[in-house]
Amino acid sequence: MPRFTPFRLAAACALVAVLSLSIVSTAAAKGLSADLRVVGKKGRVLTEKRVGARTTAVKTSPRARCFGPENGGSGKPVSIRGNTAMGLLARASKSTPRLRPLLISDAFDFGLALCGIGGNVARAGTEESWYLKINHRAQSVGGDQARVRRGDEVVWALVTSFEYPDELWLKAPRRARAGKAFTVRVFAYDGSGKRRPVKGAKVTGAKSRTRADGRTKVRLPGPRRLIARKGQEIPSAKVAVCVGGRCPK
Repeated sequence: MPRFTPFRLAAACALVAVLSLSIVSTAAAKGLSADLRVVGKKGRVLTEKRVGARTTAVKTSPRARCFGPENGGSGKPVSIRGNTAMGLLARASKSTPRLRPLLISDAFDFGLALCGIGGNVARAGTEESWYLKINHRAQSVGGDQARVRRGDEVVWALVTSFEYPDELWLKAPRRARAGKAFTVRVFAYDGSGKRRPVKGAKVTGAKSRTRADGRTKVRLPGPRRLIARKGQEIPSAKVAVCVGGRCPK
């Protein structure tokens, strides 16, 4: 009968621990879902939906050269963990044509770098980049390292300046009466997650832009999804408002 030396016994225990953590992590990722919003050029919303997390394989791309022509991807496939912001994006791209192709580079030791989503590409030599926020807070790590938890709000936005824009957030009632005005309010979150009311934002269905307190009036003839926009700021998530017992599809 073989004997285990203390070293071999410790190694065996460590292996069991690693395998157990891997199984737990995989199981957790399978049951995880989060809200993903991707905003491309000129504030165009490419997708906004709940995504189930799952480890996903994608090909890196030699065209991912936003960090310089010498830093394009190898073209080799990589596996991205589902419980990360980039993993969530990779998973969503499988079912959302507007998110393809993903231009990802594996040229760096620190992790994967994102250059393009569905034809929305950050150009090398400019201040364009993909800005990542989770629960309204800017992330200081790469998308393949930024952890996502159940119910998180993940935003990827193509920005054109090193001075990152704020993220708009719209508060509106769930139900309204046809033709009757109701109040909505727009806030902005900075990179640290600090919130403030926004003046001058345009909201779907509102004749006037928001006042200094972020408020304006909206009048709808029927069910609608509302969105708030202002200049270069990241547009808000859409808010569904039901009218006359009917809700937006």
